Amino acid sequence: MNKPVIVSEEALAAPVLVPDPTSGSIARSAAAGPAYIVLGGISLSHFLNDTMQSLIPSVYPILKDSYALDFAQIGLITLAFQFTASLLQPLVGHFTDKKAQPFSLAVGMGATFFGLLLLSVAQQYLVILVAAALVGLGSAVFHPESARIARLASGGRYGFAQSVFQVGGNAGTAMGPLLAALIVVPFGQPSIAWFSSVAFLAIVILWRIGQWYKPQITTKKMAPPPAHPDAPSSRRVVIALVVLVALLFSKQLYVSSLSSYYMFYLIDKFGVSTQAAQLYLFLFLVSNAAGGFFGGPLGDRFGRKYVIWFSILGALPFTLALPYAGLFASAVLTVFIGFIISSATSAIIVFAQELMPHRFGMISGVFFGFAFGIGGLGAAVLGKVADHTGIAFVYQVCAYLPAIGLLAVFLPKMPRTAH
Repeated sequence: MNKPVIVSEEALAAPVLVPDPTSGSIARSAAAGPAYIVLGGISLSHFLNDTMQSLIPSVYPILKDSYALDFAQIGLITLAFQFTASLLQPLVGHFTDKKAQPFSLAVGMGATFFGLLLLSVAQQYLVILVAAALVGLGSAVFHPESARIARLASGGRYGFAQSVFQVGGNAGTAMGPLLAALIVVPFGQPSIAWFSSVAFLAIVILWRIGQWYKPQITTKKMAPPPAHPDAPSSRRVVIALVVLVALLFSKQLYVSSLSSYYMFYLIDKFGVSTQAAQLYLFLFLVSNAAGGFFGGPLGDRFGRKYVIWFSILGALPFTLALPYAGLFASAVLTVFIGFIISSATSAIIVFAQELMPHRFGMISGVFFGFAFGIGGLGAAVLGKVADHTGIAFVYQVCAYLPAIGLLAVFLPKMPRTAH
């Protein structure tokens, strides 16, 4: 009796097997190789999108001083910004699984455009919350469908395409604090309106990508492929998804603790200026962007499970040392933390997509949305803790979050019959 030959997990989501409205196009794309121009365009759009998003936490010190906000109120701004993205992304992904929307990205970016304009003129706390929520709405529309486009343009190199997509967003997140230090701090809150021109540029790029995407869409529905005899059972798939959610929780909550409160930590512990603190945050976010690029290709080559193990647990020694380090050592440690821990993102997302390839948009939305939601909820909770115990205690507690990476032992192998 012949036994099926098992190959590595990265081959699971073979494009010809995905019962997705774009599946025929994905198969043709795989044969032709990656569409680098499209990948570059969607990554650039992700860069612009996340640059604008990262402006919000970068201007927290300005908003805190201008409106006498406490840490809990700062956390609620992050929650408002990220809750809309968390709530709507799975719904957007579920809808686009049924009917792809090639121009929805440009339309969603319009919400970010108006959110920035509103934030630049907001004089009341409630208006700030509404502006933050509008930027989150733009993110909710952007991420699920743009992840699908990245996969469509991947040429079968799914981890590589996801990393190219992610590195654009991570670089944009890193750029926000630098632009805030150079522009918003000297010129004040009204200067946030200048960044609406960035949103307009993103709208133009995304409209062009939509024109490329539209003819790629096929309306022919494919029957679900037969289950591989050695594929994970439904129960194992559920367990794996829960584990991936827990791993993303540990990663994103720690990253949120740094992106939202690291500047306050440096100001409080070392007495640095706001601009200097923003530059230190920029160093962490740049390393976060660099690490995010390597996770996908390494997962394609060696297996995503190994990348996840290294990324989450590998950061633990550095996070444990951070609360006890001096200023220079803190900067060095956050560079290592950002580089190592961010390499998990692409591996986690592609692993989840491969577990349920017939629900690609919904799974992408759930995981992108969950990342935003955990970041927002975590920021609100950590802000409350910081108000009562001090900002230094937050980092002592968060230092243990990467230990959750031990749960990766429950992730299954991802077999496929070789041709």
